[in-house]
Amino acid sequence: MRDEWWLATAGDTLIWARLRVREAGTAEVFDCDGATLPYDSEDSARAALMDAEFVSLDGLDQEDANVRGIDLDTLVPPAPGDDDALRGRMIVKLPKRQ
Repeated sequence: MRDEWWLATAGDTLIWARLRVREAGTAEVFDCDGATLPYDSEDSARAALMDAEFVSLDGLDQEDANVRGIDLDTLVPPAPGDDDALRGRMIVKLPKRQ
């Protein structure tokens, strides 16, 4: 099992999503509402995230981060834990940039 973090922004709000790829090749996305959405493949889960205007944290460069109002140097995905505890950390207010 492998986890990837994805993010989207809406104004000064950062929204996280966790993509989990299972050994069998299926995938699931844990979204900001605490729902776990199943997908038949990693590709279909990625496509759904991109359709919703999410970007992979691993693929985010400084220019993209600046456009979104994010300080890439301080960006850290929510701390792992059980999904109930994680739900409250999936939406974050971004600090004011100077």
